[in-house]
Amino acid sequence: MKKSDRAGGVQPAKWLLKLYVAGQTPRSLQAFANLKRICEEHLAGEYEIEVVDLLKNPQLAEGDQILALPTVVRKLPEPVRKIIGDLSNIERALIGLDLRSRPPKADHERVKTG
Repeated sequence: MKKSDRAGGVQPAKWLLKLYVAGQTPRSLQAFANLKRICEEHLAGEYEIEVVDLLKNPQLAEGDQILALPTVVRKLPEPVRKIIGDLSNIERALIGLDLRSRPPKADHERVKTG
């Protein structure tokens, strides 16, 4: 999904996400559905999802050092981030994609300075 600018050209998406899968397995389909829902709810159309099927193109796993499937790689915005799994834990996925900050630690877990 790309957003058009006023001059009629194509402006790159602000968020570029690659979803690495191995075929059309239930886990792969669930990962795509969860990623799409997260993007629609939190990125307001400012994203592009590229699905990479490693059964068809296994050589593409090397570039992003994919070790487990499904894996989402956030290419943009930098820094690159990876999340392994079907993204069914939405809160964990939001933190992993850096869409939501980690919850603050309880007072007894905070490091005190000074």
